[in-house]
Amino acid sequence: MDIKKLIVAVAFLTVSFSAGAATPVKIALTTWIGYSPFYVADGMDMYKKQGLKVTLQTFADPAMLPSAVASKAVDGALMTFDQVIGAVAQGQAFKVVMPIDYSNGGDAVLADMSINKITDLKGKKVAYAPLSPSDFLISYALKINGMSDKDISPINMTPEAIPSAMASKAVPAGTTYEPNVSQILGMNGGKKFHVIYSSREAPGLIADVLVFDEAYIKKNTKQVTALIKAYLEGLAYMNSHPKEASEIIGKAIGVSGKEVLEQLKGVYNIPLNEMAQPFKRGKDTKSYFVSGEVINELLMKSGQIKKPVAIKTTIDDTFITAVMK
Repeated sequence: MDIKKLIVAVAFLTVSFSAGAATPVKIALTTWIGYSPFYVADGMDMYKKQGLKVTLQTFADPAMLPSAVASKAVDGALMTFDQVIGAVAQGQAFKVVMPIDYSNGGDAVLADMSINKITDLKGKKVAYAPLSPSDFLISYALKINGMSDKDISPINMTPEAIPSAMASKAVPAGTTYEPNVSQILGMNGGKKFHVIYSSREAPGLIADVLVFDEAYIKKNTKQVTALIKAYLEGLAYMNSHPKEASEIIGKAIGVSGKEVLEQLKGVYNIPLNEMAQPFKRGKDTKSYFVSGEVINELLMKSGQIKKPVAIKTTIDDTFITAVMK
């Protein structure tokens, strides 16, 4: 073979091998500040270092995430733990393989200035997305105040639509999450709306997790481990280079780096040395066993599930245990 042709052939094979070496993984998610390490890993090509070609597919409606995983339209998803319980109750074999964060003020019930507390919502229109973290937060807030969704007038609305609906006075209150919370609070110089209840009052109750179907986990253990490692690298970069990371995150979710740093105050990304704790039985809502029982109770009361889900069946801590070693 001609030496030039040989060089070209070798180069072609090298490129082909490199392209084939990266395993495609499609992850469904909504726009949420707590997923920032995934955005950083994407922006810094950290997935590639782990042999992955990750696609982060954004959904406007959180309620679509479980069905996307169940239908195999995606390989896995970033969703809240209450969504996992709801899906398992419907017969899906979903497993939490990594805790991501818990909302620490990033989810909130907001209202105009005439409404000062949850009990003031009685008879009022409240916009939120059904079967979403917002649904869970408002249900819990109503419950601890001796109320239920029957005491309000729920308005079915996607999280992104709530700011404009509140601005136009179509609804006086809404439940949503960042970056929508900051957008609502910033209207009219911060004098039009305020937070009347937030996830900061129940840390760990709204927990974000990395989820795969059990069948996918069995066939793709290396890919799951690689994704977790890339996430951890993204989190480490956020901690060591907050300003640079904020610009990457801002580009991904459509806000400024300054806004990213502000929104990150409303979420707690769980570091590796704390990742084993949510999988263990505990005394507060930071444990999936504790928050899971609260979730079971609320979902049953609202008729979203028929019987409680055994929390142990929803988690798989083997990956975190292995990475920690």
